[in-house]
Amino acid sequence: DMLFSRLKFIFGPSAVPALDLVDQRAVTRVTSPSGRTAYQVLGSSGKLYTCYSSCHFCTCPAFGFTVLQKSESLLCKHILAVYLSQAVGACQELSVSEEQLINILLAEEEDEG
Repeated sequence: DMLFSRLKFIFGPSAVPALDLVDQRAVTRVTSPSGRTAYQVLGSSGKLYTCYSSCHFCTCPAFGFTVLQKSESLLCKHILAVYLSQAVGACQELSVSEEQLINILLAEEEDEG
């Protein structure tokens, strides 16, 4: 309970939904042979978002709005879920080729554009 309260205090409204994503094992670590890594998080809406823990970025609209535009939050629930999944060892693992990783990354750009 103490740890949960601290998470809620630090991360605010993102804490509970992020913990739900961790419980649902919605975080997948995608790695390529070169060692490049991205994370895919199946959001509560059923959409797949790509997160980069190395540069603290998520492709979800909430990250763009509340983190980048308004600076109201440090992160979205998807990035917090990535960090929590890493901490407790709850990430799914997926190894892909370099080409497959490129396709994953380009698919995100196509969704945005």
